[in-house]
Amino acid sequence: MTDHRFTDEQRAGLYRAIHERRDVRSQFLPDPIAPEVLARLLKAAHHAPSVGFMQPWDFIVIDSLDVKRAVKALYEQANTEAASNYDGERAAQYRRLKLEGIVDSPINLCITCDRQRGGPHVLGRNTMLDTDLFSTCLAVQNLWLAARAEGIGVGWVSILDPVKLAETLRLPAQVYPLAYLCLGYVREFLPKPELEIAGWRSRLPLEQLLHGNTWEGEIDNHALIAALHDA
Repeated sequence: MTDHRFTDEQRAGLYRAIHERRDVRSQFLPDPIAPEVLARLLKAAHHAPSVGFMQPWDFIVIDSLDVKRAVKALYEQANTEAASNYDGERAAQYRRLKLEGIVDSPINLCITCDRQRGGPHVLGRNTMLDTDLFSTCLAVQNLWLAARAEGIGVGWVSILDPVKLAETLRLPAQVYPLAYLCLGYVREFLPKPELEIAGWRSRLPLEQLLHGNTWEGEIDNHALIAALHDA
């Protein structure tokens, strides 16, 4: 059997990027991202898999301070509304969190999804119509992992009204602003996700999320369970 595995060093680098990737909000530096580095990140995103090879993504590279400020205003409005979902200490904790780096980061990137790309009948999309959105999320993940390997932080700003964001960025009607990202070099990559450090939520134990064959079924592969504990 042909061995298609990466070398131990290459595998270690991949898993390091996965485990050390962070959603960055507070650690951005003003240092510019060199064009050749940004090009590598965009190429990594563009090489994501997509259902029916539809490639529904486009990339809006934003370095205009005016555009950033316009998006920051949308964030402030949406964040005020989101804060009203919480009461008492939880509300106070929410308001203390820094949840974006729109103006702080040198580059903002909106990754969009063209919901008509590929025409009305995309291979593999007949029953799962949202596979265009799923595919675009894979482009986001590709970019995020490549960015970590380059020492660049990425922060996903999801506290935005997509309709208002689309208007601000002048998107065509069929194009959805799936991910608004902040990119830049950082002072540090935190040892744990920022929300976990802040006490907002903790990572769930993987063992609690595993099912065997059906939702009600238990995993009876004891070697797998042991390997999860040892990993």
